[in-house]
Amino acid sequence: MWLWAIVGVITLFLIILYFLSPLIGPTPIKLENAHVLVTGGSSGIGKATAAESLKRGASVTLLARNQAKLSDAKQYLEKKFVKDPTKQKVQCISVDLSREYGAVEKAIRQAEENLGPVDVLVNSAGTSGCGSFEDLPVDEFKRLMDINYLGCVYATKALIKQMKQRQHGRIIFVSSQAGQLGLFGFSAYSASKFALRGLAEALQMELKPYNVYVTLAFPPDTDTPGFATELATKPKETKLISETAGLFQASYVAKKMMKDSIRGKFLSYMGMDGYMLSCITCGMAPVVSIMEATQQVLLMSVFRAISLFYLDSFDRIVKQCKKEREASVVEKKTD
Repeated sequence: MWLWAIVGVITLFLIILYFLSPLIGPTPIKLENAHVLVTGGSSGIGKATAAESLKRGASVTLLARNQAKLSDAKQYLEKKFVKDPTKQKVQCISVDLSREYGAVEKAIRQAEENLGPVDVLVNSAGTSGCGSFEDLPVDEFKRLMDINYLGCVYATKALIKQMKQRQHGRIIFVSSQAGQLGLFGFSAYSASKFALRGLAEALQMELKPYNVYVTLAFPPDTDTPGFATELATKPKETKLISETAGLFQASYVAKKMMKDSIRGKFLSYMGMDGYMLSCITCGMAPVVSIMEATQQVLLMSVFRAISLFYLDSFDRIVKQCKKEREASVVEKKTD
């Protein structure tokens, strides 16, 4: 009897939280007739995000370095996803987002001249690099910071003033699950993705009074051309560890990111592992609903306990790979 009463009270509490949650969050924005600018939009998650934006009625600007890939992406998106050519446009501008701020700002001003003010910025441009810390050249750390971090800084810097003036906008930073926990082989890559966390949290505190909201997305391994290239260079340890989270499709990642951004959610995750990681690593991250905050408070300790088993598994993988390498060296010497 008492058990059912407790269950009933908890259920009622959760229902009340569910209905109250939207009341404290930002008003969702509409993408119909909006201008969405996607960096790294010529392929992978960026291209999929552009497609998702077009499905929702937006016009899209693609920024990337390779003009040929941009042209191919533009042709594909227009053919497959543009509903009304009189209202929706796809434009592409070639620029190296990591080279210098002036070039990025010029490209974004050009995009605004053609399609109007940017409503949503998707910082999707990025690259990966794998290898043990000892083997990675020092230049690799700088290269990844330039592309994965400073590229986001430059694009965001060029748009922040007009978003604040309009008191309207969304900014998405595409990090990675490797931006939530450091993994074997990702000492350079994880550092560049972790940096986005500090940038996103500080920006959200600055921009919230202006009704501009930041979303920090943590995709797991995603089936993209970049992932295929990365896979060829991954140490065995990195492959085995990252496989535990599964492989996701770029279309799913893009859909989830855009849905969360439209609602003004700060943390965007994919899959059950992603949900667990977001709860464990939420720290002082902003929340936009009572339900989200309650889930984090209640589940953080449970998920932390579960994570210890994951970490033990990862350590076992690293130790086993070390043994195999050492055995291989001994075998070669005896041959």
